[in-house]
Amino acid sequence: MKRAIPVLALSVAGLVPVWLYSPGPAHEGEINEAAAAPETQQQTQNQAQNQPQAAPKTTGSTPVPQQQQQQQAQTRTVSGRAVNTSEGTVQVQVTFQGAKITDVKALRAPNSNPTRMALPLLRESALKAQSADIDTVSGATATSEGYKQSLQAAIDGAR
Repeated sequence: MKRAIPVLALSVAGLVPVWLYSPGPAHEGEINEAAAAPETQQQTQNQAQNQPQAAPKTTGSTPVPQQQQQQQAQTRTVSGRAVNTSEGTVQVQVTFQGAKITDVKALRAPNSNPTRMALPLLRESALKAQSADIDTVSGATATSEGYKQSLQAAIDGAR
């Protein structure tokens, strides 16, 4: 009985900080990669404008049509639909150069450790696969599924 009172008092004292804890701004809201790095987008656009234009390539005696070259060089950005998951809303933005996926950014994603770790892996997989047929990241299943759905919607929207 002599030990019960100090143990109870110390237990309550240890739980008070847990009850009073509230997460800071780093743990709230969503991730938005596109808004986080506008200077990177500007640098990419400036680099693309400063590159010299290559001469039309010919294969054998058949020249590649000028219109087809312009279409292949055309860069466009398409946003996928926002997908609600159990962890939060996921939405991606895909940049195409012609028919090739050149970049994928998360417009919206849950701000959690599993999601922050999964987004670079999902981006890399999408760029490598050039489609939404990518593997789910373990530990971020809901985010991965939402990412794939939004990515597929953006790819469909680009066609």
